[in-house]
Amino acid sequence: MKFSSKKESDRFDELALLLQSGEISELRIHPQFTLQDSYTKSDGMKVEAIRYTADFSYMRNGKLVVEDVKSRATKTTDYKLRKILMAANRGIDVIEV
Repeated sequence: MKFSSKKESDRFDELALLLQSGEISELRIHPQFTLQDSYTKSDGMKVEAIRYTADFSYMRNGKLVVEDVKSRATKTTDYKLRKILMAANRGIDVIEV
């Protein structure tokens, strides 16, 4: 697997151990979440869906956990907006690692 940083790769290794030990389940790498469906405006113009791709998601104690490995440089305005939309539209709080 290819990760965008060593920090992300190291986090995957940690999660893989938790998966193996049974502490978490359903580990997904780079899962996508739709924040807003695509639609067509009254003038016929199509607006694309807004999606958020997290680094990892998994189930822990029956609850969905979504994680994003972040550094100061990767906390972009776009990321911050999508994190807010995840909470507002999906009821999911993204955990920054």
